[in-house]
Amino acid sequence: MSIQYYIGLMSGTSMDGVDAVLVKFEGDKLTLIDTHTEPLPSHLLSGLQRLCQSGSHDEINYLGTLDRSVGQLFAKAVNALVSKADIDKAHIKAIGSHGQTVRHMPNLEMGFTLQIGDPNTIAALTDIDVIADFRRKDIALGGQGAPLVPAFHQQSFAQTGSKRIILNIGGISNITYLPGDASAVIGFDNGPGNTLIDTWIKQIKDEPYDDDGQWAASGKTDVKLLNQMLSHAYFSLSAPKSTGRELFNQAWLEQQTADFGYLDEADIQSTLLDLTCHSIANDCLKLADKAELFVCGGGAFNQELLRRLAKLLPHYHIDTTAALGIDPQWVEGIAFAWLAKRYHDSLPGNLPAVTGASRLAVLGGLFPAA
Repeated sequence: MSIQYYIGLMSGTSMDGVDAVLVKFEGDKLTLIDTHTEPLPSHLLSGLQRLCQSGSHDEINYLGTLDRSVGQLFAKAVNALVSKADIDKAHIKAIGSHGQTVRHMPNLEMGFTLQIGDPNTIAALTDIDVIADFRRKDIALGGQGAPLVPAFHQQSFAQTGSKRIILNIGGISNITYLPGDASAVIGFDNGPGNTLIDTWIKQIKDEPYDDDGQWAASGKTDVKLLNQMLSHAYFSLSAPKSTGRELFNQAWLEQQTADFGYLDEADIQSTLLDLTCHSIANDCLKLADKAELFVCGGGAFNQELLRRLAKLLPHYHIDTTAALGIDPQWVEGIAFAWLAKRYHDSLPGNLPAVTGASRLAVLGGLFPAA
């Protein structure tokens, strides 16, 4: 059985760094060999945040410059990972790069999604072939282009006879329902994950995130504000559906809290955390009254979030994907190494029942180093 090595690169909506993973594939078996996280420099983070807001001055030049800069950062992450793992680059089949999403608008009349991080730059600076642009084929086929990880979740975590939900909590939260039988896998973005709680604590305390949910735990949720936010039309949409910073952002947060200036700042943080937890729990209960729930992404390390989820889902067994053999921090990075291998093997990477695409498709494009 041949052994192949792939690298996966992931930078999500939280924009807190580039995760790079080295994965060994032996047939259907995969092994995580090594990992590296490359922090996002503050000037690049502020530039990306500016670009994510439409109407920026000189937007096209800004986009082009950041596309190259993010590509250079991704290449730096790869080279650091290769050095750390002490592996010959010649043994690495390809890099699967998600890129950095700066706009996700699949529901327009001419829907689109845009990830930057020039794959040509990555290939040139690493001397490794790059496979990138995974989402736009699915969009071209009428899909949402997201979420793509449910196909990987199905192969890695499904178990016959067990109802399982894989919950990825990054900036946005997405769910994969693995029914444990011949039924179709269900997956969708269910709403804000860490994005609003990170935005609020950054605005008030100039901290990048609420460590372990401690600030939220010190507050008291305001039911009126929570119900107002949960009444947003996105939460009642049927799947397939996907979302991002285009909807759940600082402007939306300011609009939602405009009439709640009397609340303590910690109470707003608590309410925002409950928005994440309630929207997740509501969707889980629509899928199954009782199931196993495995959490990955940054939210897996927020104990207050997990505690609140457990309270809302008393008949669920809740754990992280570590219980299934994959560290929750690296699941998405591994998924993009897997998608790169799917491309090389000419195998589809999407699930039309999840994204809404008209058919299965091989996702991505090749950007050779040579």
